[in-house]
Amino acid sequence: MPITSLSVISVPVGDPDRARDFYRDVLGFELLAEQEFAPGQRWIQLAPRGAQTSITLTTWFEDFRPGALRGVILDVDDLDAEMARLRDAGLRFDGDVDDTPWGRFAAFRDPDGNRLSLHEPAWPARGAGEAGR
Repeated sequence: MPITSLSVISVPVGDPDRARDFYRDVLGFELLAEQEFAPGQRWIQLAPRGAQTSITLTTWFEDFRPGALRGVILDVDDLDAEMARLRDAGLRFDGDVDDTPWGRFAAFRDPDGNRLSLHEPAWPARGAGEAGR
């Protein structure tokens, strides 16, 4: 049977509470789960509302240090409006908007230095019925 979806992306963090608050309160992710699974270890899982893929805030991978994550892209319908909302919440962006044939991008970092990008697609997302380009 083929792989059907991408379920969870691990985000390496130093302070799980600070990271949870950032992803929930600044980015607007929904808190899906928060529970202890081992002494001193918590499973904190969040996702954009309605998203199939979620993130978990990890502290337990010795070789995956806070700030090491790169290349996570978050789709938005209106990049300019979302950037304004996030700036009002105190988020700083890394440089200018990058306009490409496949959409517009704006990079930022979470409190641990993990680098993510907002993306306004130039065409409908795959989840909207597109097979990709």
